[in-house]
Amino acid sequence: MHTSIEHTLLIVSALLLASVLASRLSSRSGVPALVLFIFIGIAFGSEGPGGIYFDNATLARDLGMVALALILFSGGLDTSWKAIRPVVLPGIALATIGTVLTGAVVGASAFYFLGVTHLEGLLLGAIVSSTDAAAVFGILRARALRLKHRLAPLLEFESGSNDPTAVFLTLSITSLILNPNASLVGFIVHFFLEMGIGLITGLVAGRVGAWLINHVRLTEDGLYPALTLSVAFASFGGAHALGGNGFLAVYVAGLALGNRNFVHRIGLIQFHDGLAWMMQIAMFLVLGLLVFPSQLLAVAGPASLVALTLVFVARPIGVFVSLAFSKQFLMADKFFLSWVGLRGAVPIILATIPLTSGIKNAPLIFNVVFFVVLLSVLLQGTTAAYVAKLLKVGSPRETGIVERKVASSMLEVKIRPNSPAVGKQLVELELPLGTLVVLVTREGQTMIPRGATQIEAEDTLLIAAPQGIADTLRAILVG
Repeated sequence: MHTSIEHTLLIVSALLLASVLASRLSSRSGVPALVLFIFIGIAFGSEGPGGIYFDNATLARDLGMVALALILFSGGLDTSWKAIRPVVLPGIALATIGTVLTGAVVGASAFYFLGVTHLEGLLLGAIVSSTDAAAVFGILRARALRLKHRLAPLLEFESGSNDPTAVFLTLSITSLILNPNASLVGFIVHFFLEMGIGLITGLVAGRVGAWLINHVRLTEDGLYPALTLSVAFASFGGAHALGGNGFLAVYVAGLALGNRNFVHRIGLIQFHDGLAWMMQIAMFLVLGLLVFPSQLLAVAGPASLVALTLVFVARPIGVFVSLAFSKQFLMADKFFLSWVGLRGAVPIILATIPLTSGIKNAPLIFNVVFFVVLLSVLLQGTTAAYVAKLLKVGSPRETGIVERKVASSMLEVKIRPNSPAVGKQLVELELPLGTLVVLVTREGQTMIPRGATQIEAEDTLLIAAPQGIADTLRAILVG
């Protein structure tokens, strides 16, 4: 039966509204929101009260790839390079060695418990090998906990950088299943080539994007989100066209852009954060719609065993081996990292790849992924805050107003006609960290500046700045 666009939009609005309300229920009940999103999808699906029949795995895969690109771009955009720099090496180890080991152990359990081939087991392991820090931080924020010992930046960096590894493994093993004569060495060489091209493409896209945002000077503020979206899609599509990994490229593009000064910074980060949440909701709803509960009972037992293997065996092995030579993290930190390896939207997206590739056991793999994601979020998600307290790696998050003595001063600077700042936007001045231009006085009129405010000769700037940087400001503003 043909469904009108009006009817479709009504259904979409009902799904989104139910998901938003479910997130509110999650904060009160302690049940992770992602679980509720899945059950909303099931309730609206073909075997639920909603009765929406949906089995288009190709459409789900294509939508999922776009969703993953936007989720990764947002993650990179909101990640501080200063915060993650000390944990880059252990983060890369977790994102590569840890991801591969996790996938391999899960693959062995799938071969044993499900009776699939070795390659099909490894495919399932690759699909569920990446983590979702957004789910972890959402749960910890709801419990008002802050992680210690640089665990937060490590989780954040790992979750952004291990998705490209999981995608590559999934696509490569799928190709090996379909073409058993393919060279394994060729895949290894291709991995490093893909990652290298993706890294370079992302860096270039991020830096070019920052320059465009600051110099195009659009007349309508509402066009800036479209500009940043073009940067995200250009990095993703450009890397793919060059033979690189588009998912690594889009994450690095967000990271490179987010760690530079650009106009409308806060608003654009918030826009992409909201878009990423919408993509997560969409993919969990799609998982619920694609799942046929009547088909799950036959695999519930072995699938749960695979899921438990991931939680209690595979993830801990990946963490402890990857961080074996790292002295930054204590034993308690490693146990916590092992426990909070939640699975999120990425396995949902990757599980659609076998469904569209003609692999014999693809429906079985998809149903098992459902159990893995569901059990991971239910078991680990509901206990993450408790485990953080038990291992003493989490502290209560401060709330309210805190008085602090800040060593800062107010400076007034007159811009001369020959100043190097004349004609530049505030965001282009690269003022020292902690410096804020509070007011600009021009022709007797005062205004509160923005990053796009252009400095003119004879302007007077009122600046709040840390003590001891007057000489630096003089060089930038006076010359």
